[in-house]
Amino acid sequence: MTKPVSINTDRAPAAAGHYAQGKRADRTVYVSGQLPIRPDRAPLPDDGFATQAGQAIDNMLAVLEAAGGTPADLVKVTAYIVGVANWPLFNQVYADRLGDARPARTVVPVPELHYGYLVEVDAIAVIDPAGSAEPAERVSE
Repeated sequence: MTKPVSINTDRAPAAAGHYAQGKRADRTVYVSGQLPIRPDRAPLPDDGFATQAGQAIDNMLAVLEAAGGTPADLVKVTAYIVGVANWPLFNQVYADRLGDARPARTVVPVPELHYGYLVEVDAIAVIDPAGSAEPAERVSE
């Protein structure tokens, strides 16, 4: 096994704590929880649930892509959403963003998230060695 590599990209918001946006160990990629924060930290066009869900998923996909992966490589996604009533809307935004990719998924209703956001998404992927690129952006640790 090769040494794990930190994945960091400017296409997702910089980590706000002591962690990497993602980690790649051989073919496995772990994407840290992504909040609905734009990479440039500019405000979202609105604070609605669908907008937040889309941004969080886009951030997760940006980290995955920086690691050399695609949505087809996802094996597990976990979403934390404020309010179980938001599940159908999350499911629609998620399906729109992931297309034909259907990884295992858990949606966890929670009472609140950091900074008052309504959704956070993390993921695990296994990169197909035949079709994968080396990580586009990384910082070795």
